[in-house]
Amino acid sequence: MSSAPLFALPSHAALLERIEDALKASVRTPDAYLSEIASHLIVAGGKRLRPVLTVVAAQVAGPADDELRERAIQGGISCELVQTGSLYHDDVMDEADTRRGVDTVNAKWGNLQAILAGDFLLARASEIAASLGTEVAGLLARTIGRLCEGQIEELRHTYNSARPEASYLSSISGKTASLYSTSARIGGIVAGLPRPAIDALTEYGEAFGMVFQIVDDLLDITATDEQLGKPAGHDMVEGVYTLPVLRTLQAGGVAAVELLALLGKPLDQAERDKALSIVRSNDGPAAAMLTAQEWVARAEASCELLPPSAATDALHAAPSALLASL
Repeated sequence: MSSAPLFALPSHAALLERIEDALKASVRTPDAYLSEIASHLIVAGGKRLRPVLTVVAAQVAGPADDELRERAIQGGISCELVQTGSLYHDDVMDEADTRRGVDTVNAKWGNLQAILAGDFLLARASEIAASLGTEVAGLLARTIGRLCEGQIEELRHTYNSARPEASYLSSISGKTASLYSTSARIGGIVAGLPRPAIDALTEYGEAFGMVFQIVDDLLDITATDEQLGKPAGHDMVEGVYTLPVLRTLQAGGVAAVELLALLGKPLDQAERDKALSIVRSNDGPAAAMLTAQEWVARAEASCELLPPSAATDALHAAPSALLASL
């Protein structure tokens, strides 16, 4: 993927530094052991797209002063902490050993510590959201619920080669797009924007999040192990059948028959390689790309409802840039 930052404004580097400092500060506690576990994936790095999106969304009507920028950063951090806490829980469920190039919390400290640290991060996120007002607090609580709903939807169709496409779209809307939607909406709320602009930012975040997840799922199929830093086709191995796989099955023909014969169970390396070859050599990835382009168009259309500004321009450019990174 491209290394060019998304949502970049002239002060992007300084903003990232402020976000990093505030994010690390948000998980410091008097207990050094808990602080180490809670900050483990945070110090491992990340693009911080959610808090950056919150700050940029807060500036669509014009540049933010220090007070507004700080409130937007805190709102974005609440979303980032929810994301990180959910990763702690995901890694326990997946029995994952590494994430972001480091040992997972469950691999290093154990499942019980990972679950409790994930709960702690969700609690800290809720505390920060509450400091921004009841509307933000309620919004974040609903978003955590949507994450759980999306994860449950995915789990109920694990290893289901007949998984409906609607199930996939519903799952990624909950698991991924909801947090981007909330990140953007919080930016509008803390900036005191008019309700139509806040709603447009909400729709934008949802559409951007859908693009983000479809691109991520495409990369799991089309990128190499070296490019990903982990084995390609991991989703298929784990029984999570994403859009390029579903579109390959929908197309029918010999490819669909061969792929169906492999799916429905865990895959060994030879089976994974064969399944990847089938999907890569057929039209499933291209068909998934068309759906991602539809969500790009929705995100761009939402920007037309926002005030003209440098921040709005940055929002408008980000979804197509994300798609071009494939």
